[in-house]
Amino acid sequence: MLYMVIERFNEGAAPEIYRRARERGRMLPPGLAYLGSWVDLKFRRCFQLMSTEDAALIDEWRAAWHDLVAFEVIPVRSSAEAAKAIASSLG
Repeated sequence: MLYMVIERFNEGAAPEIYRRARERGRMLPPGLAYLGSWVDLKFRRCFQLMSTEDAALIDEWRAAWHDLVAFEVIPVRSSAEAAKAIASSLG
């Protein structure tokens, strides 16, 4: 399963977020895969694509960052999967 994770950095937390990541890595539990990320130009939000078969692992990962970041986690599918899923409704 794919998840789009929107991280909203706490005010002024960007330097500490990057410091922690440099020192400890992403702190992902086994079974949670990081696929890519994009950060806005003002260091306020990060958009990450993650993959796991166990959604509880996302909560475990979030716990390591909760003091610096607020999270929104959205289950997503690829565009190709979406097209296939809706094909029968197109008529």
